[in-house]
Amino acid sequence: MATVTFDGATRIYPKTEQAAVDALDLEVDDGELLVLVGPSGCGKTTTLRMLAGLEHVDEGSIRIDGKDVVDLAPRDRDIAMVFQNYALYPHMNVAQNMGFALRMAGVAKAEIDERVRAAAKILEIEGYLERKPRQLSGGQRQRVAMGRAIVRQPRVFLMDEPLSNLDAKLRVATRAEIAALQRNLGVTTLYVTHDQVEAMTMGDRVAVMKDGLLQQCDTPRVLYEDPVNAFVAGFIGSPPMNLVAGVVESGGVRLGSTLLRVADGVPSPPGAAVTVGLRPESLFLAPAAEGIPATVSIVEELGAEAFVYAQLVSATGAGNGLNVKGNIIARVEPSTAPRNGEVIHLGVKEGSLLFFDAESGDRIRRRGE
Repeated sequence: MATVTFDGATRIYPKTEQAAVDALDLEVDDGELLVLVGPSGCGKTTTLRMLAGLEHVDEGSIRIDGKDVVDLAPRDRDIAMVFQNYALYPHMNVAQNMGFALRMAGVAKAEIDERVRAAAKILEIEGYLERKPRQLSGGQRQRVAMGRAIVRQPRVFLMDEPLSNLDAKLRVATRAEIAALQRNLGVTTLYVTHDQVEAMTMGDRVAVMKDGLLQQCDTPRVLYEDPVNAFVAGFIGSPPMNLVAGVVESGGVRLGSTLLRVADGVPSPPGAAVTVGLRPESLFLAPAAEGIPATVSIVEELGAEAFVYAQLVSATGAGNGLNVKGNIIARVEPSTAPRNGEVIHLGVKEGSLLFFDAESGDRIRRRGE
C-alpha cells in the first residue's frame, strides 16, 4: 500500500496552449479509493496516465510514498492498471492472461499458479480459468482484467473507466463489487469515470475536474451539500442541481417572474446578478397563489419517486458559460405528479438555497458558512 501525491503536476500536449492537467495538487491516502470525475476532456485520464508513466510530466512532481517517480519507467512504479477495453490477449486463456505480467517478471510458475487461483477465488471466476476471452461475457472479462491487476500485488491500482463497456444493470452490480474488493484488499486506488453516480457511490473521496483544473476534492456528501462553485453543484447529483439566473432584491431574489423571499437573507447586495442553486428535493408543489410558477415539460415516473421537468414563467438567461437557464427539475411524490403542459407552483424548503457569482460561478457564502 502507498500514498500518492501530485504536487503541481502539469501536462501540456505539443502544439496546444492550454494544459491538459494544470498544476494539479492532490493527495491520495494510503488504502483510499479516490475517484477522478468530470466531463470528457477535463484531464482525468491524463492524470491517471501521468501517474502510470504513460504521459510525460512537464512541470511539478508525482510521488509514491514520498519518492518522486516522474523519471521512473512505468514498470518500476509498482502500479497495476485496469483499462476501459480490458486489453486481454485473445489467444491466451484466463489463467494465462492473469499471470502474464508475472511470467514476464520471471516469477516462478508455482507462485504464479498460486496467485492466479487466489485472485480467481476472490473474483469468483475459478471455473473460467481455461476459457479464452471470446468465451466470456463483458462482466467476466472485466473480472479477468481485475484479476490480472490483483495478482501483481501492486502498491497502487489505476482504473480507467473499467465499467463503461457493461450494460446498465451489470454496471450497478459490478461497481459495488469493485468497491467492496478494494476495501478488502486495502490497496490505494485511483478510479477514473465520467459518471458522477458511479463516483458518488464508490469513492471514499471524489475529485471533480474541469478543463484540466481540480475544482474540489472531498467526500461525496460534502460535494453534494457544500459545492465550492456552480460547476461542481451542477455536475454532482442525479438529477443535477437546478442553476437558475436571479437578481437580488430587498428581502429576496427574483427568479423569472417571481420574487422568492429568503428568510435568512441573500449574501449579495440588491441589484446583483446571482446564480441560484436548488436541489430537486428542496422543491415541492405549492398552492397556486404561492411559490414559483412553471410550465411542466415532461414528468419522469420512476416508481418510488417522480421528477418534474418544467420551464420557469418569464425566465431570464445568464452568460457565464454554465447551463443556467429557466429549466427547473423538482422531485415529487408519484401520486401528486402533475400532467405535461400544466402550470404548477413550486415552493422552496427554507434554508436550501445556494448562491453563486453570476460571472465566475464561485460560491457566495453567508457569514458563518
